[in-house]
Amino acid sequence: MTHYFIVPGLGNSGPEHWQSYFEQSGDNFFRINQQEWDAPECSEWIENIDKTIATYDPATILLIGHSLGCTTIAHWAKHYGKKIKGALLVAPSDIENPVYTFPATGFAPIPADKINFPTIVVASEDDPWVSIERAKFFSANWGSRMISIGNAGHINADSGYGKWDEGLAILHTLD
Repeated sequence: MTHYFIVPGLGNSGPEHWQSYFEQSGDNFFRINQQEWDAPECSEWIENIDKTIATYDPATILLIGHSLGCTTIAHWAKHYGKKIKGALLVAPSDIENPVYTFPATGFAPIPADKINFPTIVVASEDDPWVSIERAKFFSANWGSRMISIGNAGHINADSGYGKWDEGLAILHTLD
């Protein structure tokens, strides 16, 4: 049985966000809640991922990241080196871009190391928080399969991504 762990980005994912839809889609979907959503510290976020999944068989774990959650997963993978079933990385924020002015500590530089488990990066051509070129760069460096879904903004509730069946279907290709 696969255990799905949702890793939201800055500010968490609200009730209309596709991650919340995913969470409600099955019994073995769990949100990894952080203590500080608005001014995160990378070391705390990755430690929280590790503590949350510690009692599960790594071969059954799929992480589902959005935005800063993707960067968090890349840092977690580099720091802990654990091999899990895989990860879906949707709209990875480019926190190295000067446009990213949110208070987030320790997330830069974004790891450019190959991730040692299967990953899929889903990106948008017009995401204000990551250019398609940078998403392709992350995907290539992480060893991810890259999927562009066209002009989809930041692939969040504001962009119309609440009930996102296509995303759920992409996730299940990692099963």
